[in-house]
Amino acid sequence: MAAVTMAERLGFIPLSTSTATVNRSIPPHFLSSAAHNPLLTLPTRLSPFATPSNSGSCFSLSSNLQTTKAFAVPRRSLMSLILSGCIFSEGNFAFAQPSVSVGFREYIDTFDGYSFNYPKNWIQVRGANADIFFRDPFVLDENLSVEVSSPSSSKYKSVEDLGPPEEAGKAVLRQYLTEFMSTRLGVKREASILSTSSAIADDGKMYYQIEVNIKSYASNNELAVMPQDRVVRLEWDRRYLSVLGVENNQLYELRLQVPENVFVQEENDLRKVMTSFRVNKLTV
Repeated sequence: MAAVTMAERLGFIPLSTSTATVNRSIPPHFLSSAAHNPLLTLPTRLSPFATPSNSGSCFSLSSNLQTTKAFAVPRRSLMSLILSGCIFSEGNFAFAQPSVSVGFREYIDTFDGYSFNYPKNWIQVRGANADIFFRDPFVLDENLSVEVSSPSSSKYKSVEDLGPPEEAGKAVLRQYLTEFMSTRLGVKREASILSTSSAIADDGKMYYQIEVNIKSYASNNELAVMPQDRVVRLEWDRRYLSVLGVENNQLYELRLQVPENVFVQEENDLRKVMTSFRVNKLTV
């Protein structure tokens, strides 16, 4: 049976198919029962990464690898408060203001052909069914991963081969919901597409950005006989950020997962991670 690629799991039909031998395994994360949709017309209106929108004009983006903006959030400020000392000046004591400088590191995969910046205090997790996986050491629901399709199963020239960003967004959302399907009784998922956009980065390639929100609800007593005893509560509320790019005839996807309450605090830094994602030409 032919291998199922990430493009197929998103419901995309490639322009052509390569007959090269598969030289790497496809993570189980790629497998999906999503329906295959025909390619739609290429997008004619583009919007910048920095302000996701369904319309706008293209512009070039550059990645600043020396970014040192802090993740100024309470969970990290706590450690700074512990470490910060007292400043003695003119006979008065004053507590130093907490200063947290997380900064970014660059991750470069020369074997698969992609790179991105990530918060330098995040840790790598191996065996996570992704090409690469990093997560926040404090908030386990905040993480980053990259998926790469098999080079033998399809040929893509541009991310525009997937159709317009809006259609790509629908396919990405379907895939997320497929992955989060649960056999538990009383579980309900609510999902919505928050934004889809496209932009040409400083490498001359076009990238799609897709943002979705998914909420999970569950009953605290799913086996209760009486409906009033099955109280539904919110389990989690998360933002999912995807960046899609094409190079080396492969489809690349950067994924960020973050709780909505954390996203509000760290949005600027997370968007820097998104806009830093690049797909690179492999040299033979």
